[in-house]
Amino acid sequence: MATKEPTPMMVQYHQIKDQYPDAFVFYRMGDFYELFEEDAIQGAKILELTLTARNKNSEDPIPMAGIPHHAVSAYIDILVDAGHKVAIVEQMEDPAMAKGMVKRDVVQLITPGTKLSAKMGDGKANNFLAAVVATGARPGDVDQAAFALAYIDLSTGELKATELDEASAILDELGALEVKEVVLAKTGEWSTPQLADMLGEKGLVVSFQGPVQPSATITYLTKDLKNSAGQAVTGLLLQYLFDTQKRSLDHIMPVQTYQRQSYLVFNQVTRVNLDLVENSRTKQKAGSLFALLDETKTAMGGRLLKQWLIKPLKDLTAIQGRQDAVAAFKEDFFTRGTVQDQLKYVYDLERLAAKAALGTLNARDLIQLKRSLQAVPTLQDALTGENASPILQAAGQDLDPLHDLAALIDQAIVPEPPISVRDGDLIQPGYDDLVDSYNQALADNQDWLAAYQQQEREATGISTLKVKYNKNFGYFIEITKVNLDKLAEGRYHRKQTLTNAERFTTPELKEHEDLIFAAQTKRFDREYELFLAVRAKVKEEITRLQTLAHQLARLDVLAALADVAENRHYTKPVFRTDDLRAVTIRQGRHPVIESLLGPGEYVANDVTFAEETKIQLVTGPNMAGKSTYMRQLALIALMAQMGSFVPADEAILPIFDQIFTRIGANDDLVNGQSTFMVEMAEANLALQNATAQSLILFDELGRGTATYDGMALAQAIIEYLDQNLHTTTIFATHYHELTALADHHSAIQNVHVGAQLSDDGQLHFLHQIQPGAADRSYGIQVAGLAGLPQSLLTNAELILQSLETQGAGQVDPLTVGEDKGAKIATDQARVKGQPAQPNLDGLAQDIPLFEIASAPAPQLAVPAGPSMQPEDEAALAELDQVNLNQLTPLAALNLVAKLQEMRSNHG
Repeated sequence: MATKEPTPMMVQYHQIKDQYPDAFVFYRMGDFYELFEEDAIQGAKILELTLTARNKNSEDPIPMAGIPHHAVSAYIDILVDAGHKVAIVEQMEDPAMAKGMVKRDVVQLITPGTKLSAKMGDGKANNFLAAVVATGARPGDVDQAAFALAYIDLSTGELKATELDEASAILDELGALEVKEVVLAKTGEWSTPQLADMLGEKGLVVSFQGPVQPSATITYLTKDLKNSAGQAVTGLLLQYLFDTQKRSLDHIMPVQTYQRQSYLVFNQVTRVNLDLVENSRTKQKAGSLFALLDETKTAMGGRLLKQWLIKPLKDLTAIQGRQDAVAAFKEDFFTRGTVQDQLKYVYDLERLAAKAALGTLNARDLIQLKRSLQAVPTLQDALTGENASPILQAAGQDLDPLHDLAALIDQAIVPEPPISVRDGDLIQPGYDDLVDSYNQALADNQDWLAAYQQQEREATGISTLKVKYNKNFGYFIEITKVNLDKLAEGRYHRKQTLTNAERFTTPELKEHEDLIFAAQTKRFDREYELFLAVRAKVKEEITRLQTLAHQLARLDVLAALADVAENRHYTKPVFRTDDLRAVTIRQGRHPVIESLLGPGEYVANDVTFAEETKIQLVTGPNMAGKSTYMRQLALIALMAQMGSFVPADEAILPIFDQIFTRIGANDDLVNGQSTFMVEMAEANLALQNATAQSLILFDELGRGTATYDGMALAQAIIEYLDQNLHTTTIFATHYHELTALADHHSAIQNVHVGAQLSDDGQLHFLHQIQPGAADRSYGIQVAGLAGLPQSLLTNAELILQSLETQGAGQVDPLTVGEDKGAKIATDQARVKGQPAQPNLDGLAQDIPLFEIASAPAPQLAVPAGPSMQPEDEAALAELDQVNLNQLTPLAALNLVAKLQEMRSNHG
């Protein structure tokens, strides 16, 4: 009868699983990694494995699924990309030498933030792992706390830390870095359970780390941190890495601190609205600003470009340093061409250095490293040429080509080594005498085998006799069955029978087989030993490699920006050095949209904010280009502050500290927020945090609610911006009534996107920004372009004419110097139905169809009385005959026209 007692192997498995309850445990058994129990059930679904069982005949068979060890990386990647963790359990001793159960232990925990392998074509993306702790007076309350953040890319060793003052800033920074996993303190003063919930709601993998152990490595890497929170969060992150990776991490660089406010700040909403790193519609790189600018030739250059893009500078000196280097490359076509040609041969030095530290660098990686280093001297010669600019010469002189390391690899490793580093054929002839002697012995034995084969053919008279080899049987003599009768009895010892042949061996052949195997084994061991020595030398030079990698990445980005500037006719922007906030952009273009159109198709526009102008109200039809005009300004400002040239004939800009955008209609139903609530929350973020040095883009603000509510809010926001913030703002709207505000506020300027109606009623967009307000929105004409039925459009025109006749929605601006108290009292009186003095045409004023001196409670038919005119009596009588429930919109309009005609005839 089957027993329920767990086997020693399952006892061992459970001991390991208990330490890693939130990970899939890959348990090594021979040539397979096995999953058991719930891991097997879930893993089989995700990885499409066959689910089997261990102890099938027992009452409770154990679910089980296996993965071949040689294919395990692909399966691990699938699980980790789906947000899971994988604990790799290896055999820690030779099974043949083990007494009892083979010792096993976890050799690495692979998580979304510690994954090292990149998808094909994904080398230009970082994989950041972050740690966060809450600080401040009430660290347990995320709404009241400040935060410290540290993050690292384990594949490059880049380690950074900062402090942020609120939870939203933490989420924005994690979003900008595209962090997938965040480490939090499990217990102690830095533990914040609320933070775990907040991060989990955003789809981040949350991991918990126990106490940080005293470590010389952590002390060295955090030596530049001056405060306890920064030390705590960086130590927490490093301890997590030490505990999960269980190997040398010598490539991690000392932590670099930064302040978020040192860069141009914008949140995830703005990154999406501006399509900075991916297209917001397709979620792909194509169609983004990053794709347009990415002419980099190396993976590390691509990663640096993205970092510059999401963190533009505010320091004028640093910006101009980048601009000058881009200008130098742009003006020196031949130097730029040589540099970019050589960069094509440079592999990912940052990640090759990391592989050396982690012990995963193989012989092919060494060849990639050698070829990369061999490209540097030519690149350096181009930069330091006598005709190159001083800026480029200085950059070239700073380069260290690591000639010694390149020469070592060239001398030691064959040009095309195998993937495996334990099966020989790695070391160059002439590099090591011992390897050469083993190779000579093997060559001699191969000669002996050829001579032995010829000898046996002559002795047996069998011309097809062959001496062959395979891994299972070693060396043997093979004779086809049709020739067996020619073989003398007892000459050979039978080894294997096949369908059409027999295999034999002899004492002489066995003796030479032993010699060959001994020489091969010794050669393999010696070559591996030499390979490890070369890899160790690479590890010793990690700091030099990382320095060179950063220098080449920077040159790559600067040359790429110069390439884009020349090919797309961008110009070098100029920054104002005074305190004025005026903006002058002449013939500016939206870089991405321009790149998607044919030559000469994009209509360029000026963007001008005089010193006294703070707000531009942009009106015009849908599809005419209002949003493009707004985004164009933001992208030009952002590109300028990252050090790039910009798509314009001329650009004179102030330095912005923040960019806020409210563009598009998006809801957040998961968190219970409607489209309008999201709209108001994004507007509030700008109003609460913007300064006079910021840039705000508001597109169609207020459209998510009733017309008058939206118009009232839009007007109030504009006036708040004008009176309190003085922020450079573009406000695009279809509320044409708001354009009257420019007559009462000197800081508000009206502009519009031109459009024309042809004689046949067709709408033509000019895509040209013109001064003044638009005369209409052309919404019905745009609907016609979308293909709506003609009868519907005709009905819409009638309805529009009726609404315009009523004159609804006249704006009542709060002019500068007006008595606010009196205006508020007047507005409150309107709401309460009291007489309001003297202006009755405010935002919320409904225009009655009939003027009745003292109207009773609303009802369909009102009895005639002394206060009612005869024409009103007739009109109301006509209304009594109408069934409103059966009235179509067109019939309603006809009825309104008839009633108006009746009143006019009586008049």
